[in-house]
Amino acid sequence: MIEGKEVTWFPSYGAEVRGGTANCTVIISDELIGSPVVTNPDVLILMSDASLNKFQPRLKQNGLLIFDSSLIKEPVLRADIEIAGIPATEISSKIGNTKSANMVLLGAIIAETKLLKETSAFEALETSMPSRKKKSIEVNKKAIVEGIRYIENKKG
Repeated sequence: MIEGKEVTWFPSYGAEVRGGTANCTVIISDELIGSPVVTNPDVLILMSDASLNKFQPRLKQNGLLIFDSSLIKEPVLRADIEIAGIPATEISSKIGNTKSANMVLLGAIIAETKLLKETSAFEALETSMPSRKKKSIEVNKKAIVEGIRYIENKKG
């Protein structure tokens, strides 16, 4: 939204919060979005084997799969997709907070797709983070930068 795009997000948290797979559909578009439901995504970000097994079959052919290789050790991956494994939990642990692994993966998305600017992600953190969590903004920014750096270094 910061960049003038249409955005929707549609989280799913039923029984998932008790140990199953949780998921959230995010749509970013230059055009008006008619429905927040996505059957076959262009990009899929995964942080568990259960999610890999459940959602990988839905990814479009030639789509991009980004996964946390710290948590998904021996993935069975399709041959008709682009794949980017990134040790997000390991990276976030080194910068001081494993809870920022999702921000490392956001950095990977930025580096792989150029879907949004790094500065827009930083601005979103600063404007959306509740005041009681303001301390985590800097570590989350660092996690985004580390995710971008990891992908850029991997590409050479």
